[in-house]
Amino acid sequence: MDIGEKLRQLRLQRGLTQEELADRCELSKGFISQVERNLASPSIATLTDLLECLGSSLPAFFNEKAAEKTVFAPQDMFVKEDAEELRGSITWLIPDAQKNDMEPILVELGPGGQTMKLSPGEGEEFGYVLSGSVNLCLGERKTRVKTGGSFCLHPKQEHWLENPNKTRARVLWVSTPPSF
Repeated sequence: MDIGEKLRQLRLQRGLTQEELADRCELSKGFISQVERNLASPSIATLTDLLECLGSSLPAFFNEKAAEKTVFAPQDMFVKEDAEELRGSITWLIPDAQKNDMEPILVELGPGGQTMKLSPGEGEEFGYVLSGSVNLCLGERKTRVKTGGSFCLHPKQEHWLENPNKTRARVLWVSTPPSF
């Protein structure tokens, strides 16, 4: 955290000059200038006085929220290989998506592979077949979804995807709330 710059921004937001702030805090204009340029460090007592004169407090001043990450690179993603059921992999595209309202994953199903059977839920699920084709299984009913096709459901019964083909299938699958 750049304390000097943050103090300077707070002072400017309040429409004060360095001299006006110095007068209110009984400090010198030179000291205020040095603090704002990070050439001097105020004591905790002095920083508290400065913040009070600026209409703030230590807790408010240091309560910095980390910038929310919005773009993710492949190294941010988590991949789970599964040679048994999927005969492919699941890639969680957004780290910690369980805390979000939706969870996008990339499912790669090898020939004869299938996802785990998901129980009925309260949310929605969307899928888009990027390559190959899959069967969307809703209970006993199976519907074929080809490359470029999509599905959207409010699952009221057990459901899963299967790849009955001899080629690999890739599906972008989004669930809200997260369920994978």
